[in-house]
Amino acid sequence: RNGSNPTELNEVRFIIPGYMGMYVYPQPNDVPKFNSDYAEHIIFLHNKLDIPVDAKAYEVTDFVPSPFGAPPYCKMWVIPFDSLEALNSALSTPKFQEVAGDANRISNGGAPTILIGQ
Repeated sequence: RNGSNPTELNEVRFIIPGYMGMYVYPQPNDVPKFNSDYAEHIIFLHNKLDIPVDAKAYEVTDFVPSPFGAPPYCKMWVIPFDSLEALNSALSTPKFQEVAGDANRISNGGAPTILIGQ
């Protein structure tokens, strides 16, 4: 679903990539600081990876409490790739390494978990 009105289903978009790179952030010790740093990190990511500001080449999930309690993670950032080779190639670039370093810097509740999925 795209658009700002959640009741509008003008366009449904499914991303079924071959592989996904995922950053899963633990609950922060300082939530306002994490949120502020994360917003700045996304701008840095767009600039560093040459992603237009209005484009979103990734998905973000904010985790919320459930009847089972608070989740151990607060946010997950996922970027799709067509192949494992493309993912590994992108992750090994100096630009992506800078973005990954910044992701670690802003995670004030501990290091993010980095996963690769298919």
